[in-house]
Amino acid sequence: MNEFLIKYYYIITFSVESLAAVTGLILYKKYKLTSAKYFIWFLCYLTICDTLAYYPLLIKHGYLSFLRNTRFFSNFWWSTLFWHIGAILFFTFYYRKILTYKTFKIVLKYAGYLFLAFCFIYVSLNFEDYFVRFFPVISVFGALIIFMCVMFYFIEMLQSNNILTFYKNLNFYITAISFIWWLIITATVFYEIYNSNNDWNFIFLRWQIYMFANAIMYFGFTFALIYCRPEAKGWLKE
Repeated sequence: MNEFLIKYYYIITFSVESLAAVTGLILYKKYKLTSAKYFIWFLCYLTICDTLAYYPLLIKHGYLSFLRNTRFFSNFWWSTLFWHIGAILFFTFYYRKILTYKTFKIVLKYAGYLFLAFCFIYVSLNFEDYFVRFFPVISVFGALIIFMCVMFYFIEMLQSNNILTFYKNLNFYITAISFIWWLIITATVFYEIYNSNNDWNFIFLRWQIYMFANAIMYFGFTFALIYCRPEAKGWLKE
């Protein structure tokens, strides 16, 4: 299993990400008048950014050898920027688009500003570490914002007629799948605090969890894009 992870982890991750993004682009016409179009853009953003995150392999094989003795030898900085920070900011934006309660939108707006300010200050104070490791505190803070988005969405859904057709609602699947993914990954962050990155048993366990969680998440998004129908409520006014 460990040899399989070393050889195919990146290929599997890229494949499931690309599947969701390509499915979204194929079905873009179906969702282009709804807020879901932003989520399709987000899937494409993730695929592109995750592909660029593989650049250390090019350093290793000599194509980008000029980065070998620089801060950019590892991709911690890039993954922190586009995923741990960028993805959270997207979700605050997206849920402000699909939620209807003004109070919830305001809370998410300022939560996003607070998160961005915190990340900027924390990274500035730990700038050297930014290039050599992830920051658990940013991951946990981001997970709290995701859980806030999830809570607000389900509160609104339970108080509306959408509860009757939730199984056909794309945003329901996005919310449920994202919640499960962040719940699993956040648990590994707490576990990681007490384990060394030199412990290969822990590293392989973490890779397995990430690989299966990513596969479930992106297959879930792919299914939802195909199965669901655009919502009549919440269509964008161009």
